[in-house]
Formats: sequence, C-alpha cells, structure tokens
Amino acid sequence: MHPSRRRTRADIRRWRRLLADERAEAAVYRDLAGRRTGEEREILLALARAEKRHESHWLDLLGPDVGAPVRGDLRTRALGFLARRFGGVFVLALAQRAEARSSYAHDADATVTMAADEQIHEEVVRALATRGRNRLSGTFRAAVFGANDGLVSNLALVLGIGASGVATSTVLLSGLAGLLAGALSMGAGEFVSVRSQRELLEASSPSAATDAALPHLDVDANELALVYRARGMNIEDATAHADAVLARLAVTPTEHQGPLLRVHEAPAEERPADSAAEVDDLETHGTAWGAALSSFCFFASGAVVPVLPYLLGLDGLAAVVVATVLVGLALLVTGAVVGLLSGTSPLTRALRQIAIGLGAAGVTYVLGLVFGATVG
Repeated sequence: MHPSRRRTRADIRRWRRLLADERAEAAVYRDLAGRRTGEEREILLALARAEKRHESHWLDLLGPDVGAPVRGDLRTRALGFLARRFGGVFVLALAQRAEARSSYAHDADATVTMAADEQIHEEVVRALATRGRNRLSGTFRAAVFGANDGLVSNLALVLGIGASGVATSTVLLSGLAGLLAGALSMGAGEFVSVRSQRELLEASSPSAATDAALPHLDVDANELALVYRARGMNIEDATAHADAVLARLAVTPTEHQGPLLRVHEAPAEERPADSAAEVDDLETHGTAWGAALSSFCFFASGAVVPVLPYLLGLDGLAAVVVATVLVGLALLVTGAVVGLLSGTSPLTRALRQIAIGLGAAGVTYVLGLVFGATVG
C-alpha cells in the first residue's frame, strides 16, 4: 500500500479475504503433496511455502486489524475439498485455472514479486497437470469420448425415428440396434487405431539384436555415428557420442550395458526434440484390446441413456422430453471432464457440448417430423 494512502474498511475486508485465499491455496497444495511422492511432492510443498510468503504480506498489512480468520472464496474452498478427498489431474487442472485468475497483477496492495509468483505458479501447476494428462491412458480418453458419441448419436437416432410417427416398439428396437451397432463400430475402430499406432511405434524402435553387432564394428569407419546422425544429431555430436559408446564397449561387454541403441539411450541434451516423448508412447496409447473394450462399454453406456424412457414404458412427447433431459445432464458431465483434460474451462466446454449435442438431436427430430408427414 502506498504510504500516503489511508486504509479503509473496504481495504481491511479485502485484505482479510486475500489472506484467507492464500491460506486455503497453501492447504490445497499441502493436501495434493500428501498424495504424491518424490519430485512432485517437493514441487507442491514449495508452492505451499510460496503461498505462505504471500500470507505474511497480508498479515503485515493488516497488523492489529487481522481479526478472526475468515473463509476463502467458494471456488478455493471447493478446490480444497477435492484435493483432500481425490487429488489427481482433475484437481491440478482446477488449481491451474485458480492460479490464472489471480488479481495481484492489478492489485495496488500486492507486490510485483507476488504477481510474478502467481504467474509462475500457473506454469508450474500447468506442467504438473500436463504430466497427469500424459499419464492418462488411451483407454480413458476412449471412454470419455465414446460415452459422448453414444449419447449424441443415439439420442439423434431415437428422436428422429420417434418423430416420424412409428410405433414405440420400433423406436425402442431402433435405439437398441443403434446402441449395438455404434458400440461395435467404436470398439473396432479404436482397436484398429491403437494397434496401428503401436505397430508404427514398434517399427520405429531400434532392434535389440543390433547391439550384438556393435563390438565387431570397424572402429576407424565408425558407422555407428550414422545411426545418431539419422536421428537428428549433427556430425560432430554424432561422432563423439558413437566414440563414447564404442569406448564403453571396450571396457564393459554389451550384455552388461543394456540396449545401447535405444532412442532414449543418448543423453537428454543430445536427443532430437521429439525423441523424449517416444519413451512413454506405448504406455500413453494403452493396449488395443483395452481401448476397444473401454470404447465399446462407454459408447454403450452413453447410448443406453436415450433408450431408458422407452425401456421404462414411456412413449410420445413424455419419452422425448425425459430422454433429452437425461442426455443433456450427461453431456454436461462429459463436457466438463473433457474441459478438464484439455485444460480449458469445464463450464464453457460443458455448455458447448450440450449445445452441439442437443442441436444435432434437434435437427434430426425436425427431419423426422418432416419425413413422417411426407410418408403419412
């Protein structure tokens, strides 16, 4: 606060609220750290200590006016609740958004250092959340998107068929057929996609059998350098690295050194930019059968929602309304999940998801009405 400016009651209330928010954010990071080990735990604890420093700033400003502790804002308290009970990438994604909402850059009473801290905190949490997103297998991603596809496509099918004026039993049969056909199609497509991706990655991995030939290379020709040049190193670095590998071979036999020609064998500073990600690619994409089964089940779980009213005996407009409401609620959930996974606003993505899904179903329903009137 500028020395010439007198504190007001509004200032004191705002400082108390910011103090409460800092305390709540520090608690969030401590709770998240309690669910982790190693480097991630240390990073989260360091963030908590930084929030403690910010807390001290507001305590100094308040002085004798600190008063009784007040509660942080609702979003911070909700984040703390989730951190204590769940943790995980979803809470980190929410914490990332919370750091992005910091007002310190425009607050006359916050220091420039505090504003810079919050900006850096956003990037730190973004990096931690990205680690979590990368650890999510292809099976989980297939589950989320499969459920969404099942909701939209089968609602559109059921509403379109129902609007044409056919019997309720025909609508039910069409919905069940759409469920089965879509789930099988999604499962088969996911199996082929993941299997093909894994085969491409495996084809790009060095052959382990090549290591056995290394001791017999012509040291003067040093063709091993060509391998590293083909991977993106310049000629000097490739030659130096190949010399180092052959020098180690002269001391320690190949069988005691592990796979020398693996992509990740070179030091990090000598790797091509895209090779670091290749180490975990097979894990990131998941297994083909796992992705196919997950996609089948989650498409089916989404596709059964529009059929539920008809299974429960509803028909006509009542069935249409109930199916639309149920699908709308489910789309809100899947949209929010996709938003968290992609690092965007859960609310924005949820609203967009429901607008697109119900919009597509609405167009199909209108076409069904037109088709029914024409046939009739």
